[in-house]
Amino acid sequence: MAFKRMAIEIGMGTDIRGADYTKAAVRALRDALWHNSLNIADALGLPTDSMQVEVIIGVPHPEKVDKQAVLAILPHGSGQVKVIEGGLEIINDAGTSSTVMASCAAIVRLDVGT
Repeated sequence: MAFKRMAIEIGMGTDIRGADYTKAAVRALRDALWHNSLNIADALGLPTDSMQVEVIIGVPHPEKVDKQAVLAILPHGSGQVKVIEGGLEIINDAGTSSTVMASCAAIVRLDVGT
Protein backbone atom coordinates (compact mmCIF):
# COMPACT_ATOMS: atom_id res chain seq x y z
CA MET A 1 0.00 0.00 0.00
CA ALA A 2 1.15 3.53 -0.75
CA PHE A 3 -0.75 5.97 1.41
CA LYS A 4 -0.33 9.55 0.18
CA ARG A 5 -1.20 12.76 1.97
CA MET A 6 -4.24 14.27 0.28
CA ALA A 7 -5.30 17.08 2.59
CA ILE A 8 -4.47 18.92 5.80
CA GLU A 9 -7.40 20.43 7.62
CA ILE A 10 -6.74 22.91 10.42
CA GLY A 11 -9.01 24.01 13.25
CA MET A 12 -9.23 25.70 16.64
CA GLY A 13 -11.53 24.93 19.55
CA THR A 14 -12.16 26.37 22.99
CA ASP A 15 -13.79 25.66 26.30
CA ILE A 16 -14.52 29.15 27.57
CA ARG A 17 -15.15 28.58 31.27
CA GLY A 18 -14.79 24.93 32.15
CA ALA A 19 -11.12 24.24 31.38
CA ASP A 20 -12.26 20.99 29.73
CA TYR A 21 -9.36 19.99 27.51
CA THR A 22 -11.25 17.22 25.75
CA LYS A 23 -14.14 19.54 24.90
CA ALA A 24 -11.72 22.08 23.40
CA ALA A 25 -9.92 19.32 21.45
CA VAL A 26 -13.19 17.91 20.06
CA ARG A 27 -14.27 21.39 19.01
CA ALA A 28 -10.91 21.95 17.30
CA LEU A 29 -11.27 18.77 15.26
CA ARG A 30 -14.88 19.64 14.40
CA ASP A 31 -13.72 23.07 13.27
CA ALA A 32 -11.14 21.44 11.02
CA LEU A 33 -13.53 18.89 9.53
CA TRP A 34 -16.86 20.67 9.34
CA HIS A 35 -15.62 23.48 7.10
CA ASN A 36 -14.60 21.08 4.36
CA SER A 37 -16.13 18.65 1.95
CA LEU A 38 -13.44 16.33 0.69
CA ASN A 39 -14.33 14.69 -2.60
CA ILE A 40 -10.89 13.17 -3.12
CA ALA A 41 -11.87 9.57 -2.32
CA ASP A 42 -14.88 9.73 -4.64
CA ALA A 43 -12.78 11.29 -7.39
CA LEU A 44 -10.33 8.40 -7.16
CA GLY A 45 -13.09 5.79 -7.05
CA LEU A 46 -12.33 4.90 -3.43
CA PRO A 47 -14.78 4.56 -0.54
CA THR A 48 -14.71 7.48 1.90
CA ASP A 49 -14.08 5.04 4.73
CA SER A 50 -10.72 4.14 3.15
CA MET A 51 -9.30 7.45 4.41
CA GLN A 52 -6.71 7.32 7.16
CA VAL A 53 -6.78 10.44 9.33
CA GLU A 54 -3.93 11.49 11.59
CA VAL A 55 -5.24 13.97 14.16
CA ILE A 56 -2.73 16.15 15.99
CA ILE A 57 -4.06 18.23 18.89
CA GLY A 58 -2.05 20.95 20.66
CA VAL A 59 -3.01 21.88 24.24
CA PRO A 60 -0.98 23.04 27.27
CA HIS A 61 -1.57 19.76 29.18
CA PRO A 62 -1.79 16.88 26.66
CA GLU A 63 -2.56 14.30 29.36
CA LYS A 64 -5.94 15.98 30.00
CA VAL A 65 -7.35 15.05 26.56
CA ASP A 66 -9.43 11.89 26.09
CA LYS A 67 -8.09 10.68 22.73
CA GLN A 68 -10.97 8.24 22.20
CA ALA A 69 -13.53 11.04 22.56
CA VAL A 70 -11.68 13.06 19.92
CA LEU A 71 -11.38 10.09 17.57
CA ALA A 72 -15.09 9.29 17.95
CA ILE A 73 -16.16 12.32 15.92
CA LEU A 74 -14.40 11.32 12.70
CA PRO A 75 -17.24 10.90 10.18
CA HIS A 76 -15.31 8.66 7.76
CA GLY A 77 -12.27 6.44 7.69
CA SER A 78 -10.03 5.35 10.49
CA GLY A 79 -7.71 7.48 12.52
CA GLN A 80 -5.26 8.00 15.27
CA VAL A 81 -4.91 10.90 17.69
CA LYS A 82 -1.65 12.38 18.94
CA VAL A 83 -1.81 15.12 21.58
CA ILE A 84 1.17 17.42 21.95
CA GLU A 85 2.03 20.47 24.01
CA GLY A 86 0.63 23.62 22.43
CA GLY A 87 -2.54 25.68 22.49
CA LEU A 88 -3.26 28.16 25.25
CA GLU A 89 -4.83 28.34 28.71
CA ILE A 90 -5.97 31.69 30.09
CA ILE A 91 -6.69 31.72 33.84
CA ASN A 92 -9.41 34.12 35.04
CA ASP A 93 -8.60 37.00 37.40
CA ALA A 94 -9.83 35.10 40.47
CA GLY A 95 -7.71 32.07 39.58
CA THR A 96 -10.75 29.81 39.84
CA SER A 97 -11.30 28.89 36.21
CA SER A 98 -9.71 29.16 32.81
CA THR A 99 -10.33 29.22 29.09
CA VAL A 100 -8.61 26.50 27.09
CA MET A 101 -7.73 26.86 23.42
CA ALA A 102 -6.80 23.77 21.41
CA SER A 103 -5.32 23.71 17.93
CA CYS A 104 -5.79 20.81 15.55
CA ALA A 105 -4.41 19.44 12.32
CA ALA A 106 -6.17 16.55 10.60
CA ILE A 107 -3.98 14.94 7.95
CA VAL A 108 -5.95 12.82 5.46
CA ARG A 109 -4.24 10.01 3.58
CA LEU A 110 -5.50 7.61 0.91
CA ASP A 111 -3.99 4.50 -0.61
CA VAL A 112 -3.41 5.53 -4.21
CA GLY A 113 -1.20 2.61 -5.15
CA THR A 114 2.40 2.80 -6.19
